[in-house]
Amino acid sequence: MNVLKRAGSLDDRAVASLTLGVAGLFFFNVLFGPTAIVLGAIAAHRHRGTSSPSRTAGLIGVALGLADLLVLAGLMAVQLRSGGVIWHL
Repeated sequence: MNVLKRAGSLDDRAVASLTLGVAGLFFFNVLFGPTAIVLGAIAAHRHRGTSSPSRTAGLIGVALGLADLLVLAGLMAVQLRSGGVIWHL
């Protein structure tokens, strides 16, 4: 871990939340979505009361995590409507 911290750099949890939130839109949304929500909430909570970029990134990560779960719900609804759920590995 880098000991030196630049002024205005993002919290590691906020970066992870953003990364997992975006990745979850395309694959592994059942895993990446909740993880992005938790990490984003932790990052936003650590920087509450400020207008730091880490708080904003954490809140965006939460929103992306929620979008991941909405994508999952939509995909499952389409699958159920078409006659059932069949998972292929």
